[in-house]
Amino acid sequence: MDPIIANFIEENIVPKFNYWIYVILMMIGLYAMITKNNLIKKLIGMAIFQTAIILFYVSIGVKEDGGIPIISHHGPDHHQETEAHSEAGSENLKHNIIDKDKYANPLPHVLMLTAIVVGVSTLGLALAISQRIHKSFGTLEEDEILNKLRPGGHD
Repeated sequence: MDPIIANFIEENIVPKFNYWIYVILMMIGLYAMITKNNLIKKLIGMAIFQTAIILFYVSIGVKEDGGIPIISHHGPDHHQETEAHSEAGSENLKHNIIDKDKYANPLPHVLMLTAIVVGVSTLGLALAISQRIHKSFGTLEEDEILNKLRPGGHD
């Protein structure tokens, strides 16, 4: 392999391999939503697309060697800390400032939990509507459904 290409792959693709996977998954989902005529295949494409986006946002929130951003004041010295805060005032508040470089950001993970719930409910509703469409039209092929909806279409 050409050393220039090998160097490019080593520097640009390998360190961001997970992002490349997310982009590939997104493109597979988008391709399925755009090109497939079957409604179930479109829904599967939508689910793949959504999964890629969720994985992308979760990976953004990950920080190497990052801990969880929880500070507990309920340890054995809790009573002494409370007295020290009231006596020393702002002098001791400096110790409670969170070092943002030590902790992972929980917001992307929390938002993606919400997105998962919305996605599952959307998929469930879409499948229920697809079932009703199949019951009404006898097919899930988009072209056939549109043909039956047009004036003069076959029932």
